[in-house]
Amino acid sequence: MNDLDALQSLLTPEGRALLDEVRDTDPARELAVATRLRRDHPAGLVSAALGQARLRQRAVAKFGAGDAGRMFFTPNGVEQSTRASVAAYRAGRFQELGVTCVADLCCGIGGDAVALARAGIRVLAVDRDPATAAAARANAEALGLGELIEVREADVTEVDTAGYDAVFVDPARRGGRGRIFDPEAYSPPLSWAVQAARTASRAAALKVAPGIPHEAVPQDAEAEWISDGGDVKEAVLWFGTAPGAVRATLLPGPRTLLGTGLPDPEVRTPGRYLYEPDGAVIRAHLVAEVAEQVGGGLLDATIAYVTADELLPTPYATAYEITDRMPFNVKKLKALLRERRVGNLTVKKRGSAVEPEELRKKVKPEGPNAATVFMTRVAGAPTMLIGHPVRAASGGSGRAT
Repeated sequence: MNDLDALQSLLTPEGRALLDEVRDTDPARELAVATRLRRDHPAGLVSAALGQARLRQRAVAKFGAGDAGRMFFTPNGVEQSTRASVAAYRAGRFQELGVTCVADLCCGIGGDAVALARAGIRVLAVDRDPATAAAARANAEALGLGELIEVREADVTEVDTAGYDAVFVDPARRGGRGRIFDPEAYSPPLSWAVQAARTASRAAALKVAPGIPHEAVPQDAEAEWISDGGDVKEAVLWFGTAPGAVRATLLPGPRTLLGTGLPDPEVRTPGRYLYEPDGAVIRAHLVAEVAEQVGGGLLDATIAYVTADELLPTPYATAYEITDRMPFNVKKLKALLRERRVGNLTVKKRGSAVEPEELRKKVKPEGPNAATVFMTRVAGAPTMLIGHPVRAASGGSGRAT
């Protein structure tokens, strides 16, 4: 049974009832449950229901238990869909821009369409894959948003978006061999998506990989890197907002750091504190802005660790108090950790070939205390910095500059 047939079978009364029955099935008991259910239901339907239950369980991390338990997914749809918190933030930006209707091109299983509709925005959701489009349609209905979301199975390059004041494009960035890094190898290519965005009457957003080269960003676009809970999730190219602007947005919050065009910070000797910028800040090349906020400089010209003498709160970096500094030497580190009775050891690295787990095995931490060791370079020299986090990222809600 292919993905479309499986989904259609689950939308029948028998399929929906079976889905409810297997909702909380433990994966370890699937075989026994399947054997029992096949006595009264077609084998294909039982397999489809158990498969969908597994997908829903995986989707909880992105959509929350409430929505994930009602939505319908394809295997690729779970993997490639936008996290609900990120989709809601982006929908809020569209709403602030006065957008009332969006053409959501390459909509997938409808995660972004759902967020847009919940913001009161009318959506045309388009995907060329029959099973994916069917899942998006089912999700709009399941979440009570069918009146705001029209789902169309079509090639996005052939869709007329003239009746919509905004466009959102989420090109496929995975192929048969995994992730696609060349923006022109996206489906559709980034160049096509950019042209589609430029036709929007009010605004447009293109979702791209966070590793997109800065030189690939069009001059008339605003580039935004977004992290959620410290994990970088995506980059977005905005049109109709602030051409040439660069920003890093941290969720929850949101907290947004705008680029000011600062030069690279100077390299300086290590101070009492080390600041580890959020991944979105690093991707957006805004480490200089963080360094200015905390009055710091870089440990090394090629590494995004900021060092400073004072502890100044910033939501855009995690601060650590550094207690020890030494050249790279595993034996000396092991002796220091034994002396400090460190058993809970966090290993971070940047600019070092040493793997954290390999180091942990060598030093064999043991004891009641905790510490963080940074494997990095200081002015080009392999160095170990030992310390501990002193304050969680702070700052008020709303957008900061």
